[in-house]
Amino acid sequence: MTVDFPDDPVGEFPRPPREIEDGAGRAITLREGQSGDLEALVEMYVEFNPEDRAQGIPPGNESDVREWLEAVSGGESLTVIGIHEDVVGHGMLVPDPEGSFELALFVLRDYQGAGIGTELLRTLLGLGQDRGVERVWLSVERWNDPAIAVYKKVGFERVGSASFELEMAMRL
Repeated sequence: MTVDFPDDPVGEFPRPPREIEDGAGRAITLREGQSGDLEALVEMYVEFNPEDRAQGIPPGNESDVREWLEAVSGGESLTVIGIHEDVVGHGMLVPDPEGSFELALFVLRDYQGAGIGTELLRTLLGLGQDRGVERVWLSVERWNDPAIAVYKKVGFERVGSASFELEMAMRL
């Protein structure tokens, strides 16, 4: 995918690991994902509400979730997870053939609207800055106003659109 990235980089983002308190007063640990997190991530995605799936991800059954996680987790991919007793959020930066990174971000429904997605995203972008990531892009369904608001809040700019999706990008 060819993306027109903004000219100016955004500011600095916090690095993992971090502890935050969400809007519901829950203590959330944000840390870099590790290979040993696979089973906890599979459990999170198996619990994921079907109504919260977008653009076909995350997949709907356990074997497809495993296959998808293995495909997006290898190589230069970067991952941050949010933990409150169990994994409740997962953010990824997945490299593309043009040298930029595609963003994917997921938060369980019971934890949405409490600021976890925003802080998970900011922490993931901070990890990206540490690892030399310069360009990040995403596509989001154009009616997903809560997600679009979070992306704009942290500095993503709208750079294009298709029939059902908006493309957003930032320079780190």
